[in-house]
Amino acid sequence: MSNVLSEEKKQQVIALGKLGWPLRRIEQATGVRRETASAYLKAAGVVVCLPGWGRRAPAKPAIRMTPDSEAKPAIGVTPDFIAPFPEKQGAPSDPSPPSASVCEAYRELIEQGLARGRNGKAIWQDLVSDHGFAGGYQAVKRFVRTLRGPQRPEAAGIILTAAGEEAQVDYGSGPVRIQKCSRCRH
Repeated sequence: MSNVLSEEKKQQVIALGKLGWPLRRIEQATGVRRETASAYLKAAGVVVCLPGWGRRAPAKPAIRMTPDSEAKPAIGVTPDFIAPFPEKQGAPSDPSPPSASVCEAYRELIEQGLARGRNGKAIWQDLVSDHGFAGGYQAVKRFVRTLRGPQRPEAAGIILTAAGEEAQVDYGSGPVRIQKCSRCRH
């Protein structure tokens, strides 16, 4: 039995090869064996760079190729035929503006949580358990980041002294921890 692909699979393999995908990734995405994909790519004039020590894939493989007059454009080609690749936001072909966050309806609760010193994870857990929030943690994390704005690291003073010259005590806000001496059991 020979390795003959449908025209659709053949075009898919060629399009992924023109995008610069390695043979292993093409095999994983399409289910077409590397040897078969390699033969179709070579027949189409697509340069395939095999993995190996010291070899590097071309930086921009599409620039080094001459376009085939019958080939379809690679935009919108997907390896699994489920949905096309998303195009860049703000492209002329994208008429819809970015959608609002699922957290927008909970803005007041999130702001209250931030005012109380809660972090994004705790706020998300509160929203899920107390208010039936269906969004994910990452959405809350992004929303909190936009509310807080860019944060600069806090300055910390460094004290340079000789060993045993000074002691430092941290009166932090964490729980009190008493550590007993292991030698004398006090």
